[in-house]
Amino acid sequence: MNSIFDGEQVSAVAEQLPNGGRFSEAIERIDHLNSADPNRVTRDGVEMGYEFYFSCLLFAKVVSFCEEASEALLIAARSQHICRWEIPRANYPEGRAGYLKWRADLKCFHADKTASILTELEYSTEFIETVRTINLKKDLKGNPDSQAMEDALCLVFLESQFSDFRLKTTEEKMVTILQKTWVKMSEQGKNTALGLKLGEEEARLVGLALNG
Repeated sequence: MNSIFDGEQVSAVAEQLPNGGRFSEAIERIDHLNSADPNRVTRDGVEMGYEFYFSCLLFAKVVSFCEEASEALLIAARSQHICRWEIPRANYPEGRAGYLKWRADLKCFHADKTASILTELEYSTEFIETVRTINLKKDLKGNPDSQAMEDALCLVFLESQFSDFRLKTTEEKMVTILQKTWVKMSEQGKNTALGLKLGEEEARLVGLALNG
């Protein structure tokens, strides 16, 4: 699938790595699983699984945001939401406690799924644990790769998901979400976010969040 949608970028990144062939195989395996997402979207005339599409957005954002992104960060970006549809929110109780449990379980699920692929490809235990740390977003302020992942996720949200999400959310709640998003970001992430070309309403809400 990645050869259709973003194969050139993946190939260009792989060429810069010591073992680009193994990296490409890891990406292919992740893409194969994400392409099975029953939630479908069409981009550039190609129908694809939503989580595959999201993984391409996140991967591209990491590549553009981090000039020298590590192999571990690149793989983590591609697998951050791997097979996310297999653990639906509806399987958990309503309310904040249920939501937080769902999110915690998802993080571990994604990290374990990724680790399984990397183990099959004979990546080192140390490398696999590095990817896991990024997938779990551990030690945000102390681990540059974990912080880069958080920044990239926030930027993808603002750029590609915000406009649809705000239509389903009250203004008050949306402003609170944006404020929480902002706190998670590094200074570089915040500066990049301020340079995004948002719609008029989206920009207004960001202004309220930052100045309210």
